[in-house]
Amino acid sequence: MIDPVDLTADLIRCPSVTPEEGGALRLLETRLAAAGFDCVRVDRNGIANLFARWGAKGQDRTFGFNGHTDVVPVGDAAAWSVDPFGAERKDGFLWGRGATDMKSAVAAFTAAAIDFVTQAPPDGAVVLAITGDEEGDAWDGTRALLDWMERNEERMSACLVGEPTCPERMGEMIKIGRRGSMTAYFTVKGVQGHSAYPHRALNPLPAMARLMDRLAGHALDEGTAHFDASTLAITTIDSGNPANNVIPAEARATVNIRFNDAHSSDSLTAWLRGEADRIAEETGVTVEMVTRVSGESFLTPPGPLSDLVANAVETETGVTPVLSTSGGTSDARFIKDHCPVVEFGLVGRTMHQVDERVEIAQIGQLKAVYARILADYFA
Repeated sequence: MIDPVDLTADLIRCPSVTPEEGGALRLLETRLAAAGFDCVRVDRNGIANLFARWGAKGQDRTFGFNGHTDVVPVGDAAAWSVDPFGAERKDGFLWGRGATDMKSAVAAFTAAAIDFVTQAPPDGAVVLAITGDEEGDAWDGTRALLDWMERNEERMSACLVGEPTCPERMGEMIKIGRRGSMTAYFTVKGVQGHSAYPHRALNPLPAMARLMDRLAGHALDEGTAHFDASTLAITTIDSGNPANNVIPAEARATVNIRFNDAHSSDSLTAWLRGEADRIAEETGVTVEMVTRVSGESFLTPPGPLSDLVANAVETETGVTPVLSTSGGTSDARFIKDHCPVVEFGLVGRTMHQVDERVEIAQIGQLKAVYARILADYFA
């Protein structure tokens, strides 16, 4: 039996701040290979990723786990009460960067998978797809693994992502979808001039202010069956102008939209472009816009996979989980194009914080949940 707490501690001691591998994937590869998993490093553009499969390729039933070993920077190390990579155990917690997000989950599903295939070899296959590029741009992480799997005819029938999903209490929430996320970058161009002679200039700032007000004042929707209402946030407006007597030539602004399944990034881009064009026509400025899409909204409808996971969670924790689509993005946004996917993991209260930590008891609970999911899936 593999102790998931010990394995989590070993992973925390690996300083795997994105994009550094830090020894975390090498550690997992060693443990998985020793248990009979076929392991392949799927590195791309300097990013380390690991694919591990127990059982023959092409099985009709192949259950997959996805997670990441990369972590965000520690910030001010002096503000921590412990060594961020020391994996100290005190007060019933395991402390360190990545303890919550998400080395505990990776350790839990690795331990559960190894014990399961060793003690009760299933009629099927178990896949672990673990990336080192979730906290970064995510261009060469889970996407690279899925690209490699497609080229090599590797498939998962269903997948569970081990991101922290529980707001306050272990077992209270499963994620069955996520909102989409996109960012729009606006540049409004006018004509620079002296502030005492505004008629000789074309000030881009009033036009930008009008555009931002229209965007922020527009209700995108009122929510859908499984999603809360979409949101739009203005995150910066700037002209870069240090002088109080100069009308700037241009102004820039950034808007972030988190959207539900009433929209697509294409439909939202068309709406943003239309509002920008109207402002340009009304004021005479030029409005340029660039968008970047982090992911589309998606939903795994309640059904066999969510029922399987919910039953395991309730059995092992005594808590009936709600099915949610709240929160930000995760790598499930890539996996949803490959197979049905849901997410379940720890309480995420301290993720990305100074003194990140996880209740030690929760790590054992999480392994038990993952082990039951495997047993029930292959039963």
